[in-house]
Amino acid sequence: MPLIVFEGPRMEPEAKRELVRAFSEAAGRITGIRREAFTTVIHENGAENIGVGGELLADMLSRRSEGGD
Repeated sequence: MPLIVFEGPRMEPEAKRELVRAFSEAAGRITGIRREAFTTVIHENGAENIGVGGELLADMLSRRSEGGD
């Protein structure tokens, strides 16, 4: 069973449905494996759980929204 793993931001349920559908369709088309065989796992990561350049993404985004960057 092929596995697709997506690491990304928190999403609404409809966006997740569309993402899973699109990944499965594209992977099936490209590999020749039937779409129904693919399993997709979505790992949602909040900005408070991501570090970029030694700093939390949440802090970077907060400064940007305040006009600091």
